[in-house]
Amino acid sequence: MAMASLVKVILGSIAFAIFWVLAVFPAVPFLPVGRTAGSLLGAMLMVIFRVVTPDEAYDAIDLPILGLLFGTMVVSVYLERADMFKYLGKLLSWKSKGAKDLICRICLISAMSSALFTNDTSCVVLTEFVLKIARQHNLPPHPFLIALASSANIGSSATPIGNPQNLVIAIQGKLSFGKFLIGVLPAMLVGVFVNAVLILLMYWRVLTSQKDEEDAIADTVAEEDVNSHRFSPATMSHVTSLNSQEWHSKVGSFNLQSSDNVYGNIGHGDTLRNRAGSTENEIQKVYSGPLETPGNSNELKEVSMDVLAVTLSNAVSQRSDGKKYSATRWKKILWKSCVYLVTVGMLFSLLIGLNMSWTAITAALALVVVDFKDAGPSLEKVSYSLLIFFCGMFITVHGFNKTGIPNVLWNLMEPHAHIDHASGIAVLAVVILVLSNVASNVPTVLLLGGRVAASAAAISAVEEKKAWLILAWVSTVAGNLSLLGSAANLIVCEQARRAPQVKYTLSFWNHLKFGLPSTLIITAIGLTLIK
Repeated sequence: MAMASLVKVILGSIAFAIFWVLAVFPAVPFLPVGRTAGSLLGAMLMVIFRVVTPDEAYDAIDLPILGLLFGTMVVSVYLERADMFKYLGKLLSWKSKGAKDLICRICLISAMSSALFTNDTSCVVLTEFVLKIARQHNLPPHPFLIALASSANIGSSATPIGNPQNLVIAIQGKLSFGKFLIGVLPAMLVGVFVNAVLILLMYWRVLTSQKDEEDAIADTVAEEDVNSHRFSPATMSHVTSLNSQEWHSKVGSFNLQSSDNVYGNIGHGDTLRNRAGSTENEIQKVYSGPLETPGNSNELKEVSMDVLAVTLSNAVSQRSDGKKYSATRWKKILWKSCVYLVTVGMLFSLLIGLNMSWTAITAALALVVVDFKDAGPSLEKVSYSLLIFFCGMFITVHGFNKTGIPNVLWNLMEPHAHIDHASGIAVLAVVILVLSNVASNVPTVLLLGGRVAASAAAISAVEEKKAWLILAWVSTVAGNLSLLGSAANLIVCEQARRAPQVKYTLSFWNHLKFGLPSTLIITAIGLTLIK
């Protein structure tokens, strides 16, 4: 593609620069509108500046990617409601054998969950729980937070539904779920293992040493707090939790009010079973006691019949409540089983090569039907702002491509980035690493994807597939280089900073100190395993 006119080049570059600044730094002082609004602003400027026409802007929006993204988000919401993430979280603390064991578990579970449920979702759900486990064992939180974020990024590289850039690559490169998984899985598995080893080596002393006694008393989290932790992506970072005393006082007052209303003068402190037992004793006394006069006998009979009626009513109520509880419990188990079966069916359909977008949407709608209730509360948890962000980004990147600048830059670099040579792969990997941390990974994939694939296709069809997989691997692992390199990193940082009672601030330099060497080593090892 040749360069556009000078006016279009300048105006298109301005629109893309505004989008880039707001996407990378969403809280800039002069325009703190956020990433989503920044994406729409960039798209609107591309149309206003006539870099693209309105029709071209609509055509630039990739509906299959949006459909796949929406479907996987809905499935994740229902899996969260079915306690899938709760079970994953419990694996972290089950029969733990110390700090090193916890690090390995976090690396494995965050990688596995990210490959199936996206890295962002896994980080949102697991961050506070990981913090609580670290505090409970009187350990410094930052190695565990780094293990969670870095392994989530690496694990998400294995599947097209692991992260947004993989969605783009799988659909634009026409790679089936199975081909994508087989091509990247070996690199992912080795990458997660190497990542865990690097964390253990770098933080061995920190994980071995104990804190001061004073810090231990201040920071330790009760085991009950860990066991009763609620896994909820929608409420974890927004709802202020009550402490245990407030919670028990509220529950206590509610129980007293309920007993007051239901049982009247029977008493506040007794349980239903005690009341039934005492009533039975009264009946026994009534029937076993002497009847002195006919009048007294009639009165006692009336009283005893009233007491017996109350007792029978309570017994029937208890039995009814027990049946209702049992029925509700079995309904919940059946519903959870249906959610898991639908999810497994979706993954199987993806593996056998069915259309990924429609498969994910079908699974989402199947879960809505199985739930058999208003889907509004569940659909409200979907990140529609992310979908809108993608729409704006597609238009903005398409407009920037039409200026011809990316094409000119690629023509300068392309002779040195042929993937049939080790040196070419190294050059391409460095370019992707730098761009992913400067321009973010999804825009990098949109800018480079077609060009890298076209260059590789000139060699062979096999090399074209390998080029897409290299782009997926490097752009994903590149997110570990710095705190700003991946949305998952920022989620972990923000969730940890806002976590009630166990809050912790993960600094940029703490992350970079591990992220830089880890990213370079794991990227290099993975490139040798991409098939």
